[in-house]
Amino acid sequence: MKDETVYLDNSSSTKMDERVLEAMRPYLFEKYAVASSEFGYSLGIKAKEGLEDARSTIADKIGADAEEIIFTSCGTEASNLALKGVAKKLSEDKDHIITSKIEDFPVLKSAQSLEKEGYEVTFLEVDDEGFVDVDELEKAIDEKTGLVSIQHGNQEIGTVQDIEEISKICDQNDVLFHTDATHTFTKLPIDVSKTPIDLLTLSAHTIHGPKGIGALYVKDGTDLEKLMDGGFQENNRRAGVENIPGAVGFAKAVELVTEEENERLKEMRDALIKKIKDEIPDTTLNGPAKDRTPQNANITFHYVEGESITLHMDMRGFSVSTGSACFSKSLEASHVILGIGGDHERAHGSVRFSFGRYNTMEDVDRTVEAISEVVERLREISPLGKDK
Repeated sequence: MKDETVYLDNSSSTKMDERVLEAMRPYLFEKYAVASSEFGYSLGIKAKEGLEDARSTIADKIGADAEEIIFTSCGTEASNLALKGVAKKLSEDKDHIITSKIEDFPVLKSAQSLEKEGYEVTFLEVDDEGFVDVDELEKAIDEKTGLVSIQHGNQEIGTVQDIEEISKICDQNDVLFHTDATHTFTKLPIDVSKTPIDLLTLSAHTIHGPKGIGALYVKDGTDLEKLMDGGFQENNRRAGVENIPGAVGFAKAVELVTEEENERLKEMRDALIKKIKDEIPDTTLNGPAKDRTPQNANITFHYVEGESITLHMDMRGFSVSTGSACFSKSLEASHVILGIGGDHERAHGSVRFSFGRYNTMEDVDRTVEAISEVVERLREISPLGKDK
């Protein structure tokens, strides 16, 4: 019987902290009314208080006002609301949107959807480490540009963009700026009171909070069309009964993150990268050595398929993810690896290791030992690289 799984896919989702569940529990079994009942009876008032306390906690973390936080069902909905909600309010002479080629799918697919509707969309190239060229961004902005959406940290290779400089350029050109901070929120500083960000995507499930809850920061005065019709919840910007237990759990998850924890993530990340580079030949680090999210290490193991590595690691009790086309329903190789100039072989051999609160340095050692054996065995039977 194999040992407990070493989970290294925390960028996909994290194990919920039990303290988060305890914070949510009263709003599931005691204060279970909907917040819109606040004017009718005390249970509704208590529910409303929990929701608004959670909103304030999340707002404080990014230097925002509570009224600027809209709770959503997830980060995907938040990014859809940001791009499509803003686009619907743009005037005809401001229908140009700029994003990058390596954005996460909620932004990328939303931009592609808007392009089909007739909006002009520019998909910026990135360099071989995944960075957007701010000079190219500035050149792409014209008198018709209404919105720029560039992620803070990349979901696959961990590249952290210079959103301070990017947001400044947008502000100087009177263009709205959205950034997806799903993989950086609480891990890297974000202060919207000092950085001119107009819209910001947040999610709970990547910080040991519950699934099914996200948030969108919308700067006061930003025109945004409501995408979900129904009631007047979320300041009449998103209809539907609020997920109060989820919001409370989200806030608790935010409170539990510490700088010490983020330093631990970096230490484990760096140790894994170094050990793999030292012990396994023919590997490539995807993304930058510096300026990457604390939890992320993405490495290509040449001459083998990431799918095979992932399956063999799973059989040994390790959970990692891959950019292999075989693991994508679209049957396309990672658009991120291709976007940084990698070929299909590099994309297919890429494996992402992402750390969380419950990982240890022992996990790093065990992972390197296991993947060294797996890669060696797979290369022995692989037809790739036989002539190298």
